[in-house]
Amino acid sequence: MVLDLVLRQVLNCGARPARPGEFLERAFLNDKIDLTQAEAIADLISASSEKAARSAINSLQGLFSKKIHELLEGIIFIRTFIEASIDFADEEIDPMDKKSLENQLNTVLDKLNEIKESAKQGTLLKEGMNLVIAGKPNVGKSSLLNCLSGRESAIVTDIAGTTRDVLKEYIHIDGMPLHIIDTAGLRDTDDVIEKEGVKRAFKEVEKADEVLLVVDQSKTDENDCDLLLQGIKEKLPIGAAITLIENKIDLTGQTPRIEEKETLTKIYLSVKTGQGIELLKRHLEKRMGFNAKAEGLFIARRRHLEAISKAKEAIEFSLSSLKQNQSEELVAEHLRYAQNALSEITGEFTSDDLLCEIFRTFCLGK
Repeated sequence: MVLDLVLRQVLNCGARPARPGEFLERAFLNDKIDLTQAEAIADLISASSEKAARSAINSLQGLFSKKIHELLEGIIFIRTFIEASIDFADEEIDPMDKKSLENQLNTVLDKLNEIKESAKQGTLLKEGMNLVIAGKPNVGKSSLLNCLSGRESAIVTDIAGTTRDVLKEYIHIDGMPLHIIDTAGLRDTDDVIEKEGVKRAFKEVEKADEVLLVVDQSKTDENDCDLLLQGIKEKLPIGAAITLIENKIDLTGQTPRIEEKETLTKIYLSVKTGQGIELLKRHLEKRMGFNAKAEGLFIARRRHLEAISKAKEAIEFSLSSLKQNQSEELVAEHLRYAQNALSEITGEFTSDDLLCEIFRTFCLGK
């Protein structure tokens, strides 16, 4: 109460509360930190695992920024030679030969690919993956959720249709965050509540990175399974995948294993006995491209990945233009575009709208 009264008096005297992210925004605008370091502070505060926190500290200490600046220096070095030969064609300037230019661009491209892989790991650490568990009633969906989360999150009974709403759990597998969503059993029903549960299940599928379609291996009907697969595929977002979980192998005598096919991966397991669960965990890590043992990770956001992809595409265009003996102006323009894309990451080249959006998400008092 005392603090509240003091604050009220201060505000009455003309002060105002700081906006979310205002102090960090000032530090950025006054060149005390760059944009990746500012974002790293917010990521450190919201880190949900030790690995995510350590990666955020790496970004805060400038690891990510340093890698981006090294790339920018390489691009600027190449642009200097190309644009000098364009602007001062009559002067005695030693141009860089075509082969040397190609080598330099390939070196930059290799470094960019390395950073992109690290950034993917960093994005996974920050955002994780959305894993939706779907299937018909009573096939072991809720039991799988409980098994992966390590606690009794969902009610499990032999009564079909026990789960009628969406249940969500947030867990880590070797440091990789997972948003697990257990859904209502997919079936035709006259029950109004269960119908709504099925509708919500398909809404979650539309936002999934991965869908685990669980079937009872002891009662599998191939036609039913194909219909379910088709229905889920129609709702699946681009880039997402389905893994078929053949559950209850303890009743059929099957061995735990993974079968990789062109269009579908099958994992044979038993949620009840735990057989094959480790296979599933390793499969999920592989699917998301997560490397728990990677060193020197930094936290990255989706905007960073998008900027890196733009830069990579522009440099590839430059290389292609160079090999096809197209004009030097075209090569230089693609390199300028790549430079601007990478500069967006550190905030050296960015719009005010983007800055407002970034700092608005920070907590109060930062």
